[in-house]
Amino acid sequence: MRRNEKKTRQDALLRLVMQEEIATQNDLRQRMMELGFSVTQATLSRDIHELKLVKDRRGGRVCYTVSVQEELPVSVSDMVKSTSLRTNFAGNIAVIHCRSGTAPAVCVSLDALHREDVVGTIAGDDTVFVLLHTEQQARDFAISFAKSIETGGI
Repeated sequence: MRRNEKKTRQDALLRLVMQEEIATQNDLRQRMMELGFSVTQATLSRDIHELKLVKDRRGGRVCYTVSVQEELPVSVSDMVKSTSLRTNFAGNIAVIHCRSGTAPAVCVSLDALHREDVVGTIAGDDTVFVLLHTEQQARDFAISFAKSIETGGI
């Protein structure tokens, strides 16, 4: 299998677990097939392991998600880095400015981290608002995010 095919399949798998509540490997395999990926149970298991997906409680049920303890997978991290322009904060809200049309993807990626300091996120076309519990958390988040995207941020 070519590397590009594997990356495309794994990116689709990440999008699925970030956007949907999928409880079993069988359900995950079925959704992948609906998206046009013919995957065996063994391939799916390897992808789950390589992407460090875990089962966690979300929306009242146990389902696959990106591990809270892990950083975002490289392909998602690269997307966030390449689409995020700068960040700032005011009060207990951090703001991420993105390239036009990319804020929803950045927002989904942040939500997948299930950070305890984040109360919630909301995305427009080119802006993500991240609500944190305290002003200090918003400041720390904005500074950390700015460093992670190497923009100079605030």
